[in-house]
Amino acid sequence: MKKNFETVGVMIDVSRNAVMSMDGLKRFLPLLKKMGYNMVMLYTEDTYEVDGEPYFGYMRGRYSKAELKELDAFAASLGITMIPCIQTLAHISTFLKWGTSPHVLDGRVPVECEGILSIDDERTYELIDHMFASVSECFASRKIHIGMDEAHMLGRGKHLDLHGYEPVEVLMRRHLDRISEIAKKYDYELMIWSDMFFKSWNNGEYYIPKREVPKEIIENFPDSVIPVYWDYYHCDEQSYSDMIENHQQISDKTWFAGGNWSWCGFIPHNRFTLKSMIPAMDACRKHKIRHVFFAMWGDNGGECSHFAQLPSLYYLGQYAKGITDEEKIKAGFKWLIGIDFDEFINIDCPNDVVPHNSGPKNPSKYMLYSDYFNDFLDYTVKLGEGYRYADFAEQLRATAKKSRTYGYVFDTAAKLCDVMAIKYELGLRTRKAYEAGDKAELERLAKNEYVEVVKRIEVFARAFEKQWFKDNKPHGFDVQDHRIGALLRRTNSCRKRILDYVNGKIDRIEELDEKLLPYGRKGYEQSIDSNRDATVNTP
Repeated sequence: MKKNFETVGVMIDVSRNAVMSMDGLKRFLPLLKKMGYNMVMLYTEDTYEVDGEPYFGYMRGRYSKAELKELDAFAASLGITMIPCIQTLAHISTFLKWGTSPHVLDGRVPVECEGILSIDDERTYELIDHMFASVSECFASRKIHIGMDEAHMLGRGKHLDLHGYEPVEVLMRRHLDRISEIAKKYDYELMIWSDMFFKSWNNGEYYIPKREVPKEIIENFPDSVIPVYWDYYHCDEQSYSDMIENHQQISDKTWFAGGNWSWCGFIPHNRFTLKSMIPAMDACRKHKIRHVFFAMWGDNGGECSHFAQLPSLYYLGQYAKGITDEEKIKAGFKWLIGIDFDEFINIDCPNDVVPHNSGPKNPSKYMLYSDYFNDFLDYTVKLGEGYRYADFAEQLRATAKKSRTYGYVFDTAAKLCDVMAIKYELGLRTRKAYEAGDKAELERLAKNEYVEVVKRIEVFARAFEKQWFKDNKPHGFDVQDHRIGALLRRTNSCRKRILDYVNGKIDRIEELDEKLLPYGRKGYEQSIDSNRDATVNTP
C-alpha cells in the first residue's frame, strides 16, 4: 500500500451566502472522519466574530467565538484538526462595504481598491491583529491560513497614487512580514495561497509549465510561510507535477489544495472532481507532497448541499489512504452511506444535458435563470434535449425514496429537474413559434407550459428551502428568495406579454425580433464556419 498523506482535509466555504449551521457541521464532520479526513478549514472571509469589529460579518450569519470553540472541540473529539482560514489582503469586500468600521477615519477606509486592504496602513494591521486575537481564542491549531490570493490590483490603486509603482512580489513580502510579526504574538505558523507569487512574473498567469523561478521571487517568499498551491482544473498529472516542481523551488513546505466541485449551482460535479483530483493526488505522491485538502467553494450563491458530494469525498478519502481498487471503494461507500456509489453519484445528472469536454458545465442553473425573451443562452440549446430532465427526475426521485438520511438532497435535485423538463427549452420554443408567426403555438405555450412551470418552480423552491435550512444558517437565503422570486415574476410577465401579442393588444414582442447571436468564442467560430459553408454551397 502506498504511503499515506499526513494531512487529508477539506475546506468548506462559509462565506458565499451559505454558512453551514452547527447541526449541519455536526452531521458532516463525523462523516468526513469516517471517510478518511483528519483536517477541516472553514473558509471565513468575514463570517466569524472579531472583537471590536461589530460590522465584521454583520447580518451574514457569522460564527460566534463560542460556536467556533464548540466546533473546534467537537472536531478534536473526532480526531480532526480545525485550522482557521481567513483573509488578510483581498476578498473581504463584504466587510469593507459598510464604511462604518472603527477603522474608518475621515470617511476613508484602508482600501487599496475594491476588496483589497491597503498595505503599509497601520489601521490594516490593527484590524488584522483583531482577527488573529479572536481566532486564536477559538482554535487549538497553531497553523492559520491567511488567504492573500487573487489580489490582482495590488499596488495599482491608492498605493500607486501615494507611493508610486512597486513590484507585486515586493509588496507581498512587505505585507507578509508585517503579518508575520502579528502572528508571532499568537504563536501562529502562516499559510497562504501561492498564486500572487507566480502571476507577477507570468503575465498574470498562475498555471505554467515547469520552469526556473526567478531568484527575486524565491527571495521574496519567507522561509517561515507555507505556500498552498491551488488547482481545481487540470485532468492530467503532468500539469500538476510541473506546478508542484515550480512551488518546490520556492519552498519545501508546499501544501496542495484541490477542488471538490460544489460551486456551480444547486448540483455538484462529483465526476469531474474525480477526473481532476485523482491525477492531482498521483502527482502529489510522486513529488512527496504530504499535505492535501479539497476546497468546496460556494461561489455565486452557495446553493449546493455538501451532502450531495459524498461520493467524490469518499473516493478521494480512500484514494489518499492508498486504496485504488474502485470496486473496493464503491463497496465501502455502500456500507457507510447505504446507497450504491453509482446511484448516488448520479446526483450529477441535471448537468448532463451538455457535454463536459472542456470542463464542468451547469445548465441546471444557467438555463433555470435564463430569460425567456432576452435568451442569449438559448443559442446553446438544441430542441429535444430537455426531455432528458424528465428521466433524470424519475431516477433521482427513486433514490430519494431509498434514504431517510440523504433523501432530501435527491428530492431537491429531482424537483429541479421537474422544472427544467419544461424550462430548459421554453425560451427557445417561444422564440421559434414567434419567428414562425405561429400564434396558436404561442397561445398553447402561454396557457400550458408557462402555467405549469410556475407551479413546478414553486414546488422546487419549497424543497430547496427545506434543504438549505437543514444544512445552513438562515442567513443568505434571502438571495435565493430574491432570485427565485424574480424568476417567478418574470415567467408570469412573459406569459402576459405573449397573450397580449396573441390577442392583438400589442403588435410585436421586440426582444424576440432580435436575432440570437452565437454565445462564446466556440459558438462564434462554429457560426462563422456554418455561414462560410452555406456561402460556398449557394448556387
